[in-house]
Amino acid sequence: MSVQDPHTKLRVAIVHDWLIGGGAERVVQALHEMYPDAPIYTSYCTDEWRQRLDNKVVTGFLQRGPFPKMRKFVGPLRIWWFSHLDLSAYDLVISSSGNGEAFGVHVPNGTHVCYCHTPTHYYWRYYDQYLRRPGFGLFDPLARFGLRLLVGPLRRWDYRAAQRVHHFIANSTHIQNDIKQYYGRNAVVIHPPVDVERFEKATAFERRGFVTVGRLVPAKHVDIIVQACTQLNVPLTVIGKGPEYDALKHMAGPTVTMAGFIPDDDIPLCMAGAEAFIFASQDDFGITPVEAMAAGTPIIAYKAGGALDYVVEDKTGVFFNEQTTDALVAALQSFTRKQLTSNDMQQTAKAFSPKIFKQKMQQFIDTLSLKS
Repeated sequence: MSVQDPHTKLRVAIVHDWLIGGGAERVVQALHEMYPDAPIYTSYCTDEWRQRLDNKVVTGFLQRGPFPKMRKFVGPLRIWWFSHLDLSAYDLVISSSGNGEAFGVHVPNGTHVCYCHTPTHYYWRYYDQYLRRPGFGLFDPLARFGLRLLVGPLRRWDYRAAQRVHHFIANSTHIQNDIKQYYGRNAVVIHPPVDVERFEKATAFERRGFVTVGRLVPAKHVDIIVQACTQLNVPLTVIGKGPEYDALKHMAGPTVTMAGFIPDDDIPLCMAGAEAFIFASQDDFGITPVEAMAAGTPIIAYKAGGALDYVVEDKTGVFFNEQTTDALVAALQSFTRKQLTSNDMQQTAKAFSPKIFKQKMQQFIDTLSLKS
């Protein structure tokens, strides 16, 4: 859906932290479809995403040399780059930002709308967790030192940048609350787009066992999923790779399959063939559970974060209240999908389609007094 803007001379730019693949990139894809002529400014972009976005991507020196491989270490350089972009020619700038610095752009003559995936985790909500487990392997001590040294000025910059944004959009009510808590700003909620149609088409002859999908990092708490299913001796398929893979494989019992990376085209069938999708993290939103719902699969989720916006108790899934193995074991033991229908889950998932996302974004933008 390309936007036919009544202000024919409206000049639009899109800004994003980096384009490498993930849920945030799907937001950029949808915005590009709404504004196909808008340039997309980002600190780094893969060749695949440059093609997917019709070569509308604009990058700078962070795209070259050693910087792509050092992406986790160059936050201050991204701050400098985004802060020095010349966006004076645009009437509307939409930044898509989370755990990055894209929303720190200056928009002197137009309106800046920030679609916020999250206030930066390692500055705010998860600072203590990142200090304990930075996720840099051998470089963890260096990462801890750098974070302790820089978190003060980085928080101050982040807060000041948030005050320059004219309008915030949050990807969930959880992030809406975080924007208020850390930035003192109000936000409307528009959930991110999910390719529900791809998962609605998946059918399986039978449903057996449980599944979880995602990057295997500490924040996802896949360890409690593996431990719970091992303890109960029930089938579990873990799809994904990451720094926790080896540790999870070591603790996994005989009923747990560590599938690692599998092609994207195979994931819908894996979702459709499971009794339930287990989601143990406190995610900002969480796209994979909605994909599972689109495949007619219920969710067993930790009762926090973005899951509160789409898991409806005893309709699309069930919750467990503590992020512990024992709490998940209790939820698995009491779980039954007799009262859960695939139709209820798929109908709920439809509300997160790209079409709905673009409609809501356009409705919001239509309420703004934009210069042209």
